[in-house]
Amino acid sequence: MSTRKTSEAEEPRIESRDQLVAPMQAGEKPKERWRIGTEHEKLVFKTDDFRAPSYGEDGGIRDILTSMERFGWQPVIEDGPDGTPDIIAMAGEDGTISLEPAGQLELSGAPVETIHQTCAETGRHLHQCKVVGENCGVGFLGLGMWPDKARADLPIMPKQRYEIMMRHMPTVGTLGLDMMLRTCTIQVNLDYSSEADMAKKFRTGLALQPLATALFANSPFTEGKPNGYLSYRSHIWSDTDPHRTGMLPFVFEGDFGYERYVDYMLDVPMYFVFRDGKYIDAAGQSFRDFLKGELPALPGELPTESDWWDHLSTAFPEVRLKSFLEMRGADGGPWNRICALPALWVGLLYDQDALDSAWDLVRDWSMEEREALRNAVPKLALDAPIRGGRTLRDLAREVLDIAHAGLASRAQLNSMGDNETGFLRPLKAIVESGKVPAQVLLDRYHGDWEGDISRVYEQAF
Repeated sequence: MSTRKTSEAEEPRIESRDQLVAPMQAGEKPKERWRIGTEHEKLVFKTDDFRAPSYGEDGGIRDILTSMERFGWQPVIEDGPDGTPDIIAMAGEDGTISLEPAGQLELSGAPVETIHQTCAETGRHLHQCKVVGENCGVGFLGLGMWPDKARADLPIMPKQRYEIMMRHMPTVGTLGLDMMLRTCTIQVNLDYSSEADMAKKFRTGLALQPLATALFANSPFTEGKPNGYLSYRSHIWSDTDPHRTGMLPFVFEGDFGYERYVDYMLDVPMYFVFRDGKYIDAAGQSFRDFLKGELPALPGELPTESDWWDHLSTAFPEVRLKSFLEMRGADGGPWNRICALPALWVGLLYDQDALDSAWDLVRDWSMEEREALRNAVPKLALDAPIRGGRTLRDLAREVLDIAHAGLASRAQLNSMGDNETGFLRPLKAIVESGKVPAQVLLDRYHGDWEGDISRVYEQAF
């Protein structure tokens, strides 16, 4: 979830629909200015007893953040729910290090030109985490979900918006608190050149998002036992909040564009409004009413442009549009798979021939087929059936070949003369092995781990 860093300066009020469309239009860039932004979350645990550290304890989350100053990161301060100023993020040249609700640590990477650069950025960050972790007595685990923690075992970070969201989540679904407290993801942010380019990338990304979920499925345990899923994180989204999640059927309709997405966002209920350093609870209220000056939380007041930006960050479909496109379907994982996700999507979406070929694979699927695949993948991953008596594994081979060709066409070379195709190797190995990461973990759990879930912490980085 994004970390707000805006000032208290007076901002323009929204007085026309053009201002609602403006953020998406402002995202249009010529191809030479397209960038890659990679975000990844990690579970943080104390190495002596595997518990999740609280914010304020010695060697806890606040100490982890402040320790990052040695690497040039600068603190971002926000008043906590009790009014006390707290460090809630660190900003630097490599982006922003921020906190998820239970202390999951996220790097929202800076926009870069190549997969080589985003992977180097990731390597720097994980090295810094290792150094800080040794000093604070913590480790970092790349999984899609806490494998052994109940909700009650987890601390809550002092961010005002999280307090509002945690009150609201149980009123709209049964698993929203699990989403907030127990899950981790990898996601990739990508650019587009025009409204038509955005629409094609959105459709292709949304149709193929279940494939990314399958390839990165890495959350098979809940509270120490197998949960019957390969990506329980993905299943959690199916019962978090139906107003702000799902496959978005309107995206596949012929008139989809910025205006349709604005209409969708206007129908997504609000969470909050930020005023004078405070988050005001507006959960369940309507942004349409806000535009008329009729928001119950702020009667008579019109929204600012920053209010709209905030609202755009509170919908959670598996592809999200702001001034760029976010690919949101993957579970958290280790270093090599962090780099593989941007390689997959850049290979598919940043080369026109690859984009055309990828869309051709799925363009004639019905919405029922798309929904059925989305629903099957959390349990079956690459074994999920698709039309023609095939499985998602069969499609994965075709998609990875297209992504490989797209990366080869980009011809972005590192200092050794290697292009970006090597970053797809972990995904190709998964397809050829027939086992996604969660299935490998389950084999270990039932094998040499002998049912001891604490052995999962041996995979820390």
